[in-house]
Parts: sequence; C-alpha cells; structure tokens
Amino acid sequence: MIKKMLILLLLIPSLVFAHGGEDLGDTKKTAAAPASYFSSEAVSDLYELLVKYQPLIPGKESTFMLFASNFNSNAPVDSSTTLQIAVAGNPNIKLVITRVDDGVYEVKGVFPEKKSYNLTVNINSVLGPDLMLINNITVGKLLETVEAAAVHAGTYWYQSNWFYGIAGILIGLLLMFFVMKKTNRKVAASIAMLLCLLPTATYNTASAHDGEDNGGAAKPGGTISTTFMVEKETQFLFGIRTRKMETGDFNQSTQVLATVVPSPQGRAVIQSPQTGKIVALKVSVGQGVSAGQLLAVIEQQVDAGTQINILSQRNSVESEFNAAKAQYERLKAIEDIAAKKDVTEAKARYETALKNKQLFISNAGSNTGNTKMITLTAPVSGVIGTFNYSIGAVINAGETLFDITNLEKVLVEAQVFANDAAQLKTVDKITTSSNIQNDTTSYQLKLVSTAQSVNGANQSQKVIFEIIHPKSQFKIGENINLNIFSKNISRQIVVLNEAIAEINGKPAVFIKDKAEQYSISYINKGTSNGKYTSILKGIEEGERVVTVGVYQMKTIYLNQ
Repeated sequence: MIKKMLILLLLIPSLVFAHGGEDLGDTKKTAAAPASYFSSEAVSDLYELLVKYQPLIPGKESTFMLFASNFNSNAPVDSSTTLQIAVAGNPNIKLVITRVDDGVYEVKGVFPEKKSYNLTVNINSVLGPDLMLINNITVGKLLETVEAAAVHAGTYWYQSNWFYGIAGILIGLLLMFFVMKKTNRKVAASIAMLLCLLPTATYNTASAHDGEDNGGAAKPGGTISTTFMVEKETQFLFGIRTRKMETGDFNQSTQVLATVVPSPQGRAVIQSPQTGKIVALKVSVGQGVSAGQLLAVIEQQVDAGTQINILSQRNSVESEFNAAKAQYERLKAIEDIAAKKDVTEAKARYETALKNKQLFISNAGSNTGNTKMITLTAPVSGVIGTFNYSIGAVINAGETLFDITNLEKVLVEAQVFANDAAQLKTVDKITTSSNIQNDTTSYQLKLVSTAQSVNGANQSQKVIFEIIHPKSQFKIGENINLNIFSKNISRQIVVLNEAIAEINGKPAVFIKDKAEQYSISYINKGTSNGKYTSILKGIEEGERVVTVGVYQMKTIYLNQ
C-alpha cells in the first residue's frame, strides 16, 4: 500500500506541469503584432495631418501617403485644397504631390541620407491657411519582423509550457527510481513530498516573473483594451466624423407620446341624405379635391304620393308667382295714380314668389316624375379616401360614401401626466418630427387646448396641439413623440444622442485621441431633450467624440 502511495505522489510534478500546459500552452500570445508601417502626425486648431510610409531607402525614390482632415470633424479636405510640402533644412529635396482622393495625397521624393527629416506643410482650404510641421520622417529604418517581436516579448524555447511539462515527467521518473532504492519508506515518503512541491513553486515564480517582464500586458482571457486603432483609410471610407466637446446651453425638455388626429377643418364625411342609386361618380380614390367640387350624383326613387305632393307644390308655387307678377305689372303700369303702398306690397309679393320658385326648381328641378337627382359636393379641400361604391350601387340614407382628409391641417392628441403638464405653463417651444425615413425636419406645435379631464385609469391628461405647416408628413392615427422644451437653461456638456453606443449594457462614447487612435469612454447620462443628452461624467471639455459612424466604430472595437 505504501509503495502505491509513493508512486502516486511521485507523479504529481508531471501532473502539475501538464495542467499548466493546458491553461497557458494553447492561449494566444499577448505580444502586440509588429507595425506594418511608420507614421507621424501633426495637428493644429484647423487641420490634422498624418504621414504613413513603408521603409524609406536613402538615395532612392521614396513614396509616402499624406492624409489631411479637419481637426474637429475628421472630415477630409476637399478638392479645392492646396498643399505645398518642403523638407525643413533641405531646400534641395524636391517633393512631388499627387492628389488621390479627398484628403489623400501621394508624395514622392528622394532622401539622400539615413536620418530623420522634418516636413513643413503649407495648407490652404475653406477652413483657412495654416503652416504645419511634421517631425521624424525616418529614412533607412526597417520595420520590426515577427521573429524580433517574439524575441522581444520573451517567448524563448526554454519558457515554453511543453518544456516544463516534459521536464516534470522526467523529474518524477527519476525521483521514483531513487526513492524505490531506499529502505526507510517513511523517510523516502517525506523526501518525495518535499520535492513534489518544488516544481510548482518554481513554475509559479517563473509565471510571476514573466508577468513583470511583460510590463503589465493583458493576460489571456482578460478584458478588451479601451484603446484601439482605426486606420485613416477606414475612417474616410466609413465617414467617421467627430465633434469637439464644449460646455454650452442645454435646454431641458420632456418627451411625451402623442397621436395624430384630424382637425375639424381638415376632414369631412360624405353621406347620402336620401336612399337612392348612384348614377355618377366624379372622383376616384386618392384624388385631390377642392371645396365645392362635385363628387357624385344620386338618383332618388320617388313614390306616387310623394310625386303628387311635388306636383301640387309646383303648381302652387307657379300660381303664386304668376298672380304676384301680374299684380305687380298692373300696378307698375299705373304707378303715377296708384297708391305707393300698394305698389310696394305688390313688389314684395312678387320678389318672394320668385325666390320660392327658384328654390323649388333648385331642389326639384325638372324631376317632377318618379325620380329625383341629388348632387353631393365637397365641403372641404383634401384627398378622397378609400370607398367601395360604383355607379349603379344603391345607398341608404345616412350611409357614408367616402371621406375627405386634408393632411395640411392636423392636430395632435397627447397623453400628459401632472408633472409634465405643469411645464406647459413655462414652455419655451414644442417640437416633433415625423416617422418618415430621412425626414429630419423639426416641426413646431402650438397649444390648442389644455386638459379638461383626467383619465381615471392612469391619471394622464389629454392635451391638444396643432402642428404648424405639417407639409402632409403626418398620417391620421400615427404615434409620434413630442418634445416640450422648458425655459430653464443650464450650462453642461452635451452630445448628440446618435453618438452614444451601448457596450456590454452600459452607455459609452468613442473619443479620438490621435490620428489613428481611438478610445472608449463609459459615461453617466443626464437628461435628454430628444436630440442632445447631457453628460454628467465620462467626457471632458475639448475631447473629440465620434458622432457619425458610431455603429462602425462599435463593430471595429468589439472585433479587435
């Protein structure tokens, strides 16, 4: 039994080393990949210049790329930009500049010596003129190779985990051989246990020492670095734009949900006053009409009793008209001897009879038979909605034929709670935006009616607004967000809402540190007014925050 326990204890060193090989032997190297190019940059209040080049050979024609962009916005300079480049202290070196694209230039020249040169760049664009100096353009220096980078990172063969694993197995076998020769089993077991601890301590010490050599490099399986590189070509390709942060006036606002409803002057429902048959349709679905335009003609069926009544009324109207006309004409003929009162009464009677006749004709017309024509006209201007009727269809009295909607006059019904309703007393402005894609217009609203009652279910109040000049960009029943801006203004750092990304469930922004170096900063958000958000912590004044291309930056960061 003791012999078996000794054999098991003697195998512990090899197991320890093998476990270490599993943990670290297959992990990725923590050493950074060697750079594939040299670079140097210069910045001013207006411009950011970046020079990128492969190793430059003295005495031979060399080529390098120059990138010029707006320092604040990161936008490349346009084609109207002029560039003049010279080598500081070496006026005899001629450099030829070729424009490749907006903000991208190819520069060729011959550098005679193996040393560092400085370039003076005279640039002029719509931003204004500037003279800048780009330092340390190194000629004759080679890029670091992969092998050199590996040696620099300390990946020697005797530091390999495979080396430790094989050495552990051999040591265990040797210990087992010598211990089995001992006669005193207890002493042999004590020695074996002591020796089994030495490889582990040695390995752990080596691992700790390796961490010191790496200078705090990220361990395998650790978190992603907050700093990452984005090449200038990629920035221009994806349209990455930045904005310099400054403390400014922040107008606080409240966002409420609202629904678009038609205004009384913007919608009409066309119904038939009588039962009848449609004999004419003058409009179609989606057609625009103006107020007073003829829409449809309905033929009303008249029964015998109604027909007799119409004929009787016509006869009465005509008889009265003829009698009044004859009396007025008779008195008019003898006006000089007739009483003025009689002439006036006859004239009034005649005019009344004439109006009654005209009214009867306009209503009944010549339809004194068993049918009557009813015309329907548009009471408001707008667009005809959907309807399913056609010529020959029979429609009942009070039944809706179609409706007319004018999207140039719409109202907004908002559900506002008590705290938000209080802000309406000190409101500065109220805005909204449509849900139509690529429509970034901000529409102004005015308050039409405050709440007259409270919803018992959620204690919200119904407030009515009118959109000023909606330009037919809102649909009836559409849900929109209203931004109610108060008059309270504070001084804060604010960013566009589009600049804020969500990383691992936390809000963050991307900050530009150098020409090709960005970093991620987690932020504490304050209030938002629908377009801007105030920042309580995470952004300092003067930093350049990415505002356009945030999704692309997030993808690049997560894939590093």
